[in-house]
Amino acid sequence: MKIVYLHQYFRTPAMAGGTRSYEFARRLVRNGHDVQVVTSDTESSPDARQTWRTTVEAGAVVHWAAVPYRNAMSMRERLSAFGQFARLAATRAASLEQDVVFATSTPLTIALPAVYSARRRRSPMVLEVRDLWPDVPIALGALRSPLTRRAATALEGWAYRNAAHIVALSPGMAAGVRARHPGAAVTVVPNGCDRQLFADADAAGRALRDRTPWLGDRPLILYAGTLGFVNDVGYLVRMAATLRNDHPDVRVAIVGQGAEAARVRALAAASDVLDRNLFMFDQMPKAEVVAFFGACDLAVSTVRDEPALHANSANKVFDGWAAGRPVAVNHEGWIADVLRRSGAGLVLPAGDPAGAAGLVGAFVTDPSRTAAARAAARVVAATEFDRDLLFESFEDVLRGAVMPRQTAEPTGQTPQTVKNES
Repeated sequence: MKIVYLHQYFRTPAMAGGTRSYEFARRLVRNGHDVQVVTSDTESSPDARQTWRTTVEAGAVVHWAAVPYRNAMSMRERLSAFGQFARLAATRAASLEQDVVFATSTPLTIALPAVYSARRRRSPMVLEVRDLWPDVPIALGALRSPLTRRAATALEGWAYRNAAHIVALSPGMAAGVRARHPGAAVTVVPNGCDRQLFADADAAGRALRDRTPWLGDRPLILYAGTLGFVNDVGYLVRMAATLRNDHPDVRVAIVGQGAEAARVRALAAASDVLDRNLFMFDQMPKAEVVAFFGACDLAVSTVRDEPALHANSANKVFDGWAAGRPVAVNHEGWIADVLRRSGAGLVLPAGDPAGAAGLVGAFVTDPSRTAAARAAARVVAATEFDRDLLFESFEDVLRGAVMPRQTAEPTGQTPQTVKNES
């Protein structure tokens, strides 16, 4: 198949951020498909002279549009970036030969260039939903006026109606889609465990401990991800304040960047835990963060106490399991269900970081409990969330979207060529 893969925030292991799209794209190439990724160069300067640059990543051709984006941007700046990318991506995507367009959110505005390209080239569009829209932005207060909420709901409905199939990253997201659009074809393909990437995590973790005086052989709790409003990383700072008194040897590491980074650092300093039992590091490439996962005794994923966020499918959860490490979350939902069923980690109380400190402190200082949870994490990674297993379902969705079209068209018929306007 010729696949146009739209993702505004495509990342490779050499970059900071989630690599789901990279991992699926390289597997598609491995299976003989032609993959063209259309994404944004978020680190480009606002006055970049070259709109597009092209690279080849693991066999996939990647088209990078110069559209700066950072988590610290204001809502107006973010909306401007979404619109700019949608406009540029529409033209570029439609210029490429395609049997199917695959578009992954967030933002949901990715549906605009996807539908445009699919209509121009008479190809099906498959949409991946990474967050329920507009439930999450409404719950977080990003969409406050009735007008913006109606517009968001209309965009959601339009995107789903134009999708031949919808991929959801969790059962809760799939249920949310079906509740509003009962006729939608939905398949759950959660985030996955890249066990090959984390195969040397143990050795890398030991090396990190050997060269890190504040860590050594002490228990380590790790948060590796975005420090944004939705993530409520302040929860970990407040947890660390209690741990300092009750379990002074336990260390907490926060690796990442985001709009709340300065606020988290200020809270840590005010709580007298910064560079004492809590240490903060800037974001780093996925390949480098492997050492932190290998060194940790517990990987943590936090979100604000909002029911709309319980369906999340955070990369850091699956990276922890891929490294053979227990995971803790501070919310209910499907991940919490997996943790309770498998024993591969802890479910912490939302809104009670002091109570969480007691649970975490007792866990990471008990070798028998951590060993059992590590074994359970490896089982979960291998049997339920291995990236190769999940890829099979992903590829089946794309094949299923293309198959009716190939059956209906006479042999040799090709879509009309669209001129590249970039």
